[in-house]
Amino acid sequence: MASGKIRIGIVGWGNLGRGVKQALVHNRDMQLVGVFTRRDPEQIRAARTPVFAMDDLPRFRKKIDVLLLCGGSATDLPEQGPKMAAQFSSVCSYDTHAKIPAYFKKVDAAARKGRNLAVISTGWDPGLFSLARLLGQSVLPNGRDYTFWGHGVSQGHSDAIRRVPGVADAVQYTVPIPEAVDAVRAGKNPELSTREKHRRVCYVVPKGDADRAAIERAIVEMPNYFADYDTEVNFVTQDELKRDHAGLPHGGFVLRSASTAGGPTHVLEFRLQLGSNPEFTASTMVAYARAVYRMRKEGRTGAMTVFDVPFGMLSPLPPEKLRKQLL
Repeated sequence: MASGKIRIGIVGWGNLGRGVKQALVHNRDMQLVGVFTRRDPEQIRAARTPVFAMDDLPRFRKKIDVLLLCGGSATDLPEQGPKMAAQFSSVCSYDTHAKIPAYFKKVDAAARKGRNLAVISTGWDPGLFSLARLLGQSVLPNGRDYTFWGHGVSQGHSDAIRRVPGVADAVQYTVPIPEAVDAVRAGKNPELSTREKHRRVCYVVPKGDADRAAIERAIVEMPNYFADYDTEVNFVTQDELKRDHAGLPHGGFVLRSASTAGGPTHVLEFRLQLGSNPEFTASTMVAYARAVYRMRKEGRTGAMTVFDVPFGMLSPLPPEKLRKQLL
């Protein structure tokens, strides 16, 4: 392996893990040591990529600088995050917002015990959207935050539909309400309910002669997912779903609408339009892996979030070039 490069390990070989491998191609100060999986390594075809079993990880403690955890937030990361932080410096994209404080405490304790550094909840939300909200509130304290997600595929909501009896496959799009976005951009500071901010558009493949009316009713009345939204259900064939809805686009807006002492209204907006949710998230994780490597060399340990990492640490450029080229 080439010397002087940041040595990266990937845990998990789903969409996010594959996205990390692709992102590393564009980050020449890094090299991939290997992919670690709970599946049979022989069954995974990762071209020119060494694949190892999860049980092999301990023998790589001196061969990996930063481990990127690419499992899911529902069941994988709550266990893997603290466990891996005790052994490696790491980056993850844990995105269950309400549980982040508790997750942070567990990862922080494990990382400090193992003298490692772990940055959690990177990606775009939480992650870059979190930074946009922080910036807006700090610069414009007398105002209101608005976050709109979409137009994009919600993987969690799509999975919830696929669990409905009679459903063979499904994709769900989260769509911002244009009138709501326009009102915020105009500085009107509207009070918006959940239903007034987003709608849900579903494309569903029913099984055989399944009761379509029953499927639609189960979807639109599903608590915590669809009941609080205007929801559109479209029935399609498997071929149509594969042809028209195979991608994973996403994105959205963070806006801060506020006034200053003299009364003028200001609107701060941060927007993302992502062709691939997992590939963008992976690219963000890779940038934070560079920061983890640098900050660990400075002696930092424990858990951090995006709020704790200076932007300059994300760039491959040295500080003097950043000042000259970007400031």
